Amino acid sequence: MKNYLFTNKLRILFNLLRWNKPTGRLILLIPAGWSLWLTPSSPPTVNLVSLIMLGGILVSASGCIANDLWDRRIDSQVHRTKDRPLAKGSVRVSTAVIILIFLLLLSLRIIFLLPIASQSICLKLAVIALFPIFLYPSSKRWFHYPQALLSICWGFSVLIPWAASESSLNGGIPLLTCWLASMIWTFGFDTVYAMADKADDKKLGLNSSALALGGNACRVVSTCYALTSILIAISAFSKGIGPIFWPIWLLASIIMQKEVLSLNDLQSEISASSRHFRNQVLLGGLILSALILGNF
Repeated sequence: MKNYLFTNKLRILFNLLRWNKPTGRLILLIPAGWSLWLTPSSPPTVNLVSLIMLGGILVSASGCIANDLWDRRIDSQVHRTKDRPLAKGSVRVSTAVIILIFLLLLSLRIIFLLPIASQSICLKLAVIALFPIFLYPSSKRWFHYPQALLSICWGFSVLIPWAASESSLNGGIPLLTCWLASMIWTFGFDTVYAMADKADDKKLGLNSSALALGGNACRVVSTCYALTSILIAISAFSKGIGPIFWPIWLLASIIMQKEVLSLNDLQSEISASSRHFRNQVLLGGLILSALILGNF
C-alpha cells in the first residue's frame, strides 16, 4: 500500500512538471543546442552541455507549474488539459508554489556552476526571462497572439547558452539569426499546437494565434518554417559549418513544409496536432545533428 501511494505521488509530480511528456522539454533544449554548436567556441564541453540541459529542464518545469497555476480553473474545462494535477485538484496550490520556488532556486544554482566569466550575464538574462515566462500564462486572456510571448521565452534558450559559452552576446550574424529562427519556429509549432484547443478556447473567450489567424494559420506556419530554415542556414554559413550540414538541413526543411501540407485536415484533431508537435522535435533535432556533424 505504501509503495502504491509513493508511486502515485511520484506520478502526479511527474505530471505536474510535465516530465511524463518529454517532447515539450526537448523542443526547448533543441534551440539551446543550435546555439551551443554555432558559437565561436564550439564544440561545447560536456560539462557546459550538461548544465544547459539541466537548467533547461528545471526552467521548463517551472514554466509549466506557473502556467498551470494561472490556468487551473480554465484547464478543468478544456478537454486536452482537464486531467492536469492542478486542474483535477490532486495537487494543492500551496504545494505547487513551493515546488515552483524550489525549482527556481535550483535553476539559480545552475547559473553559479557556469564559468565565472559567464555568471553575471547569464544571471541578468535569467532575471529578464522571468518576466515573459510568468506573463505568458495570462496572455491568452488579453492578447490575441499569446504564442508570440511564448516565442520570446524560447528566445532565451538561445541567448543564455550563448552567453554561458562566450561570456557575452557579441555573436554577430550567427547569434542573431539563430535567435530569430528559434522564436519564429516556436510561433509556428505552437500555433499548430493551439489548433487542438480552438473550440474550447473560443467557448471560454480565450485567445490564441490559431484563432486570430483563422484560415491563414497554415500559410503563416509554412512561412514560419521557411524563415526558420533560411535563418539557420545563414547562421551555419556565417559560422562556417562543414558541408555535411547542408544535405541534412535541406532534408529537414523539405519535411517541415511537407508537414504543413497536412495541417488543413488535422486542425480539429488533438492527436494530430500533438503528432505534428512531436515531428517538429525530430526535425529540430535533425538540424541540430547536422550542426554537430558540421562542426567536425
